[in-house]
Amino acid sequence: MTNGTSERVEKYEIRAERVRYLSSERHEWEEIPYSLVDWSATEKYAKEAASKQEVRIRQLAEDEAKERAEEEADTPLISPGLRLPDRGGVLLLDTFQGRPELNQLDQSGANVNKNTGGNIFRAVINPVASSRRTIELEGQHAQVQSHNGVPDIYVALDSVGDTPATYTPETAKDHFRIARCEEKKGKRIVGIVDIAIYGKAKRDVAYIETQVKPLSHRWVKVTPSVPLERGEYALVELLGDDVINTFVWDFGVDSSAPGNANSHKPEPVPDNYPPPVLQKRRSPARP
Repeated sequence: MTNGTSERVEKYEIRAERVRYLSSERHEWEEIPYSLVDWSATEKYAKEAASKQEVRIRQLAEDEAKERAEEEADTPLISPGLRLPDRGGVLLLDTFQGRPELNQLDQSGANVNKNTGGNIFRAVINPVASSRRTIELEGQHAQVQSHNGVPDIYVALDSVGDTPATYTPETAKDHFRIARCEEKKGKRIVGIVDIAIYGKAKRDVAYIETQVKPLSHRWVKVTPSVPLERGEYALVELLGDDVINTFVWDFGVDSSAPGNANSHKPEPVPDNYPPPVLQKRRSPARP
């Protein structure tokens, strides 16, 4: 106002020699003479308020984008309506009856013949005098069966093992392999490890050519380079030179197998579902 006071308004309109405005405090329409309004101060205030509002909206958009990027890194979208869980783990992406499904692969406690190691999340074969150790799984079939011959397996490195992994998504290509299991006497043989008297270990494992690619700062994707034949397989973790984790993630490949129990289906996404749009709030004017 020309007298040094101010009035916060939601909006106003000029009618001849008078100004009609909606008071922000009283929420009523009121009128004052046009000559009582300090128009230069009003214009300056409106510009400053609009500038501050734009800064707030821009900061909000940046914060939302950062939060969304962090969420996508922790829970990447791998198929329409399917995200990897924030809890991590090892999961297999299957296609059943034309629809993608995500299946949790539980770590199977591979029994190591003649090994007295405890039931721990990671277990390795300790070198002893000239010995042959067989890494075997109970039963003829894994609980999870892939209906797709080229399944994608996703591994969250920060949830693998009883201690954090010492490798990164970029170096994980040296630590994961897919192995074909051999059926023998009602069990699945993952592989045989011969340990020489001087401690050198030689692995006899039917590895499949495998691609391991980083997906985010914590996830990697493991995929067979060639279609897998019908049969039983295991995802194997290599802990170092001649060191294999005897606890593996087993799965089978069988296009005629029934659907997997507890598989995660895609969330429905309507075709006409619009993305969220930030709506700008109108800045109050000040006569």
